[in-house]
Amino acid sequence: PNCIRQKKFNFLYFAVVCLETLYMAESGLLSRFPLSGIRVLELAGLAPAPFCGMVLADFGAQVTRVNMVGEHVSRDVLSRGKKSVSINLKTENGKSVFKRLSKLSDILIEPFRPGVMERLELCPKSLCALNEKLIYVRLNGYGMNGQLASKAGHDINFLSVSGVLSRLGRKDDKPTPPINLLGDFGGGGMIAVTGILLALFERSLSGKGQTVNASITEGTSYISSFLHRSNKLGIWTGNRGENLLDSGAPFYETYATKDGKYISVGAIEPQFYRNFVLGLELDDLLNSQYDYLNWPSMKKLIEDVVKTKTQKQWLEIFTEKDACVTPVLELNEAAMFQHNIDNHSYMKNEDGFEPCPAPKLSRTPGINFCRADPKVGEHTVEFLMEYGFDLSEVDELLKNKDVEQYKPKSFL
Repeated sequence: PNCIRQKKFNFLYFAVVCLETLYMAESGLLSRFPLSGIRVLELAGLAPAPFCGMVLADFGAQVTRVNMVGEHVSRDVLSRGKKSVSINLKTENGKSVFKRLSKLSDILIEPFRPGVMERLELCPKSLCALNEKLIYVRLNGYGMNGQLASKAGHDINFLSVSGVLSRLGRKDDKPTPPINLLGDFGGGGMIAVTGILLALFERSLSGKGQTVNASITEGTSYISSFLHRSNKLGIWTGNRGENLLDSGAPFYETYATKDGKYISVGAIEPQFYRNFVLGLELDDLLNSQYDYLNWPSMKKLIEDVVKTKTQKQWLEIFTEKDACVTPVLELNEAAMFQHNIDNHSYMKNEDGFEPCPAPKLSRTPGINFCRADPKVGEHTVEFLMEYGFDLSEVDELLKNKDVEQYKPKSFL
């Protein structure tokens, strides 16, 4: 009976997969996205690694998050379009499962400190020997070497040792971290995506994968190259908060309006600065743009004028003036801003809106509709069967808690 049950299950599963594949092929969905056919394993983590995986999934890759057995709740909010499997990487059978999955995957993303995967015997040396086409991504904070490599850290720490944090903040105030966007997502997740795409392209030429070492500290340093190479431009002559692009200039600043909202101003070029001060009716400032010594008094004058009108009134004034003046929108306002609506920049989700994938490709764009986040271990059985495990193997793995399948709670 068990043999018959297994054969029936295998046949039905195979039939469903064939029908789904046939439908997607006939509808053009298989080749619609730039990363269609790419299989990604993403070891569960927070922020940079999930974002990296989400970008790949948004552009068609099959991304599967690997959670630990016993982990029933995930804090990963960047898992749209992914599957989730639960594997016990501390048992020999669990490790064997992971190795089999890695052998059939294109990309592996691991977000741990150096040494963790080595202790599990799942490091690049081990897995790339099984699959020479595997692109093994090591996304961590401080990199693989050095005195900080094994230390814990967060975005603020990576920014601080990259030198970037020292440049962020206002005059006479301490350095201010820009939430965790610059390090985790810019220098971390997006730099990792870049490394993956480079490795995929190189693999198309050589037929071989490689290890991508994506350190958030190094990535943040790299995207700050402009700060290092722009010293000769004369735009960093003062201390933090006294320069052209760090809130020192009165024409590159945010200002509070009468209704408690804000406008942002980036009128750097002379023609835009002229339109800006004329819109404020501050003609006396026309010839004072780069009068550095008077920047503080100019800023105070502009602050007082901007407070006399609401954000909406200022936007109406600057609608016909090219002055680099825009509203400072709240997150929930951005999706309803007409310009963003015209560009289809946001998509609806169950809680409101979220950003669409970017950039937009003309023939093979990203997936512009929201997909549900997976429950932890929701796809374990389905995924293992897809990767060639038979039902008896899966039953045994479940029995021994080497893997775990999500079970919906009963409310009866």
